[in-house]
Amino acid sequence: MRKPCTGITRRSLFPAAAALPLSSLPPFADAPGQGARVSIARCPDYGAALTPALRAMFDQLGGLGGLVRNKTVAIKVNLTGSPDSRLGNTPAEYAQYTHPAVIGATVRLIGEAGARRIRVLEGAFSTDDPLEEFMLQVGWDPLHILNAAANVEMINTNIRGRFKQYARFNTPHGGHLFPGFDINASYEECDVLVSLAKLKEHGTCGVTLSMKNMFGATPLTIYGDNAGKDEPDEKGARGGRGIIMHAGRRQPSRSAPQPKQGAGAENDRWRMPRIVADLTAARPIHLSIVDGIFTMSGGEGPWNYGRLKAIRPGLLLAGLNPVSTDAVATACMGFDPLARRGTPPFETRDNCLLLAAELGAGTPDLKRIEVAGLSMPDAVFPFRD
Repeated sequence: MRKPCTGITRRSLFPAAAALPLSSLPPFADAPGQGARVSIARCPDYGAALTPALRAMFDQLGGLGGLVRNKTVAIKVNLTGSPDSRLGNTPAEYAQYTHPAVIGATVRLIGEAGARRIRVLEGAFSTDDPLEEFMLQVGWDPLHILNAAANVEMINTNIRGRFKQYARFNTPHGGHLFPGFDINASYEECDVLVSLAKLKEHGTCGVTLSMKNMFGATPLTIYGDNAGKDEPDEKGARGGRGIIMHAGRRQPSRSAPQPKQGAGAENDRWRMPRIVADLTAARPIHLSIVDGIFTMSGGEGPWNYGRLKAIRPGLLLAGLNPVSTDAVATACMGFDPLARRGTPPFETRDNCLLLAAELGAGTPDLKRIEVAGLSMPDAVFPFRD
């Protein structure tokens, strides 16, 4: 029997409101009806019910047309870990990866809504290979995504690629740790950014949702273990982001904004929530989608230690603001999105939702968020027994 979500009461929920056009909503507004609206849907699997569930959620947010028509849309997906990483016999897309059916259905609906061009983006694990090649190694057919709409392309953002230079995004108020980031220019040469994430816990951030998904946007050539010291090393896109980003044992390429130094700067559970918050504020996300149909509990991938388990919440979430969307997703996992360090899932780390809110990126306060579709009490699926 599922336990109730700590801190979640019916009085803390807002009823679904009349839909507003997405084009009228500022990306970082946090008042009800001004961007802090999240839709939840029950979806049992990745079959016939998937596309109607996504379409209904987008309609509850005001419809996709006003957001994407005649626009270039970038979709950041989550393909964390190597292609051969599995949670026992569970395929990656049923545990740690965004499922390809969700990617394909999202591409299809954005195409139907009139997008001029769609780019699927990811800094694929430890490689500078084309993103299509990475998907083939996983066992997916990338054509199912590329052919889901007109003018679809894929870009591995670990490298500069076809662009002349990296794009710089400065963090408002100087950021908690990073005053800015240099990332692939596909994140600049787009009108709309979609974060298409997985519903999961995380070893250093507590949860990994639409905000944490953007960590994979940091190119390995600048922020990876083999990054160039002065300039990005386009041949160094191998390895992880542990040395620079997690541990802070060296700095990113000097051509990029340098992180602040001081207390906690070499503690990954101090650093990572701040990096996530800084990225969220530096590069606004216009639409967040979280795949919680099948996922895993206990961590973000099979490499974590402890109580890892494949689970089936049967949920999809979508929202116009990443902080608010992730707050509702966190509550659906059975956690309090306003929890401080020392409270699950933030036992040994700071809450990236609160850190992002401090930078003006949105609100994690459920009392200020409108919830449409499935009611939150009915959506709660505790990730910890």
